[in-house]
Amino acid sequence: MQKQKCSLGLYRDFLLASQSRFSATALARVAPRASMHHDAVTNWLDGSTFSPAEIWNQAQPFVQRQSGYLVSDDAVLDQRYSRENGLVKLQYSGNVHGLVKGIGLVNLLWTDNEKFVPVDYRLYQPDVDGQDKNDHFQEMLKRAKQRRFSPWYVLVDCWYGAVKNLKLIRSQRWHFICNLKSNRKVSVVKGEYVSIQDLHLANRQVRQVWLKEFGFVLVCKTVAKNGDERYLATNDVSLTSYEEFTGHADSRWKIEEFHRGLKQTTGIEKCSATSHQSQKTHIFAAFMAFFKLERARIKAGVSWYEQKLSISRISITNYLNYANP
Repeated sequence: MQKQKCSLGLYRDFLLASQSRFSATALARVAPRASMHHDAVTNWLDGSTFSPAEIWNQAQPFVQRQSGYLVSDDAVLDQRYSRENGLVKLQYSGNVHGLVKGIGLVNLLWTDNEKFVPVDYRLYQPDVDGQDKNDHFQEMLKRAKQRRFSPWYVLVDCWYGAVKNLKLIRSQRWHFICNLKSNRKVSVVKGEYVSIQDLHLANRQVRQVWLKEFGFVLVCKTVAKNGDERYLATNDVSLTSYEEFTGHADSRWKIEEFHRGLKQTTGIEKCSATSHQSQKTHIFAAFMAFFKLERARIKAGVSWYEQKLSISRISITNYLNYANP
């Protein structure tokens, strides 16, 4: 009997169905219709060369390029038990609030607050390509412009609020809303700069200032229940309503929901392969798995997590029927 070959569709659906183990051996043991050796999975993972650009084919039908938000942020795929290679390296993780061995992922998400559509991503591998996360961010924005996006706002946190990034967004005739670090310099009197944390901002005030090395922006301050202060800036000088300003800014959290869903439903962090090419293929397949979940969520209103659980429920029901005839 001919051995079954691995494919993107088979591997994608395996990522959705599996609840804990995502190894080549685990897939070989459950492959349908014909026998499969785990080497078939390993060879497919290591021999495939999918590009992040290919996810646009999946994303395009679900976005409205003349509306919505483009949101960018990075995430670390925890690989603390893996060997370091071209992808796995020691880096800071917000989840653990410290350094962890992992794979850096820079994502660009389109959302209208209803849909979660990843339109581009980059793998952080500075030892290989010499690019930092800001380089990847700029590259994705340029590609989004080529794809004729015209979002309401580009939303980023303070890491991507560097002057060079903000100038790029402005050059593309887009508006941004970004977080600013508390020590970013602003001026209300020409030639006199203060840290934004020292700028007088009344409660719910939106104020125009000159951001050092950039130009005029509107800024405001928000205070969380725990007392943490957040400073926001936008180059949309018509956005003078505090409620609208902060309302748009809050949509940045959609990318955190996306990261959580991607990690918890697709096994994107749990590939046991050691080669960096296998990890790249696994990550691409995880994005394909997420698209399948998101399509079903949009069409049927079933959450990503419920879809994942429903698969295991079928298995449990079949087992109970078998064990209790």
